[in-house]
Amino acid sequence: MTTGLLITLPLLAMTVVSPDVVQADLNQDTIRTSQESSEESAAPNRLRTIVLDAGHGGKDPGTHGRYAKEKTINLELILQLGRKIKANHPDVRVIYTRVSDHFVDLYERGAIANRNRADLFISIHCNASPSSNRVYGTETYTLGLHRTQSNLDVARRENAVILQEKNYQQTYKGFNPNSPLATIMLANYQHAFMESSINFAEKVERSFRRNAERKSNGVKQAGFIVLWKTTMPSVLIESGYLTNPAEELYLKSDEGQKTMVNAIYKAFEQYKEEIEANG
Repeated sequence: MTTGLLITLPLLAMTVVSPDVVQADLNQDTIRTSQESSEESAAPNRLRTIVLDAGHGGKDPGTHGRYAKEKTINLELILQLGRKIKANHPDVRVIYTRVSDHFVDLYERGAIANRNRADLFISIHCNASPSSNRVYGTETYTLGLHRTQSNLDVARRENAVILQEKNYQQTYKGFNPNSPLATIMLANYQHAFMESSINFAEKVERSFRRNAERKSNGVKQAGFIVLWKTTMPSVLIESGYLTNPAEELYLKSDEGQKTMVNAIYKAFEQYKEEIEANG
């Protein structure tokens, strides 16, 4: 798996991690040198750091199909995307919220991006349809007010992972993922980077259509906790429906994963070129 009331509420499989994988330090902020600071001043619109988030993990498997678990697909896509970005843009820092099959709290995922002053946050997930195994296609979400019941259902399913976190009532200030009203309130959070988030989301969905020949269900909005307090353009990509047998096999295949990653990468490259040219 838009605007209004202002509130201040603050997604893994066993895999061999290659040497180019950099995982965020979950306890300390990244130390930035004076040289890095001067470079930032000289080129304020340069995309320097991207945080990649593989949804779910560990005790939280996410959704599943007949053969595949969401947490496994998410991690494979994220690691492949990170390697492709580093291979083609070695100057871009790639940080992962997880690189193995372990559980990461939702609030910590966004906090990793904030601590590392990321310029872009991408969270990858797989979708599910409880009513039909014929539903398929991609969709990319930004934080905002859901416009359909299906959008709300996706957000509620993804947010429900907080029930597995310790002291979630205190962490999320009483937020109840089972409450439609709570999700609506969260979605009303005024995101300062909404325009840029939608811009990137549109590029992702367009690239899925053109470069992966996948059905795109478009750009959508809903109240996702993982996007809630990120202080940079942020999107949540639903790469397909594991409840659809054909799409599950596609997302599980090496060729399908390679094609999907390539499509997301092309959107990233286009977005990077655009914002740096406008700088």
